[in-house]
Amino acid sequence: MTETGNDAPEDYELDLQEGVDDEADNDTEDIVGFNITSYGADYTVDSLVKRLNTGAFFVPPFQRAYIWNQNQASRFIESLLLGLPVPGIFLYKEPDTNKHLIIDGQQRLKTLQYFWSGLFFEKKFRLTNISKKWLGKTYEELEEPDRQKLEDSIVHATIFQQDEPRFGDQSIYYVFERINTGGLRLSSQEIRVCLNYGPFAKMLHDVNAHESWRDIFGSPSKRLKDQELILRFFAFYFSDVTYERPMNVFFNNFMAKNRNLNVRPEAEFVNAFKSSIDFIRNSVGEKAFRPRGTLNAAVFDSVMVATARRLARPIRESAAFGPD
Repeated sequence: MTETGNDAPEDYELDLQEGVDDEADNDTEDIVGFNITSYGADYTVDSLVKRLNTGAFFVPPFQRAYIWNQNQASRFIESLLLGLPVPGIFLYKEPDTNKHLIIDGQQRLKTLQYFWSGLFFEKKFRLTNISKKWLGKTYEELEEPDRQKLEDSIVHATIFQQDEPRFGDQSIYYVFERINTGGLRLSSQEIRVCLNYGPFAKMLHDVNAHESWRDIFGSPSKRLKDQELILRFFAFYFSDVTYERPMNVFFNNFMAKNRNLNVRPEAEFVNAFKSSIDFIRNSVGEKAFRPRGTLNAAVFDSVMVATARRLARPIRESAAFGPD
């Protein structure tokens, strides 16, 4: 089956709100078929908490923060105590580690983990705004029959893994886009960071704070558009693969390939970005890459790559390189 992406205009409008004009958001792509193995599994709540605590089930670093308030969290716990059915969770099984990445269900699973620990952030997790029978109680203060019922409550999980194609996990991106129910749809870069957590993602996060880049881009992007632009620079400058549209797949593959920084050292990425953005900041100023007010992603790509290539030349050749 062939589909065309329908969310590109939404991404484009959201990027414009953050002051970035990126025509790549309007790219559409033909989605090829996948061979995916999926199956269902029922877990007791207590076993879910244990798997979360050991890291067997995990929320990837840099994923959107936990956003439920204490009343929302309490009502979820109450639903289980009442024996009501609750939505299932969606997990991706990593082929190399057999660990399970939480695709959908973070808020529910973290709520359980918090309640078991007795803390809701920095205060005691007492149930609020629910039936009087359990109002104000912590996990430890529940009567034994209620605590046992809660621990034995069942949550259904759908678990999947991509069998074909063997290279890359592109299907996970599509699943994440379509399944995640956390409210505002995740941006492409948020999904990349979730699925490719590791040294490269941390490096992107760290270099994003570089002073010259912050002067040019402005406040950090809540949807990680600033990190995506840095990724674009790395992909266009360092990739040994000829670029072909759609851009998102090109960036997905580059980030997956460099996830563990085992292709080239971190310093090579960091130095290329910092030296280029410092040069542009000092030469052009804070309005660089903004021909019409908003930061133009295509201009950013071409200027950054050209600058990095010129700076990488021997000193005697680059001496003549400067503003017109």
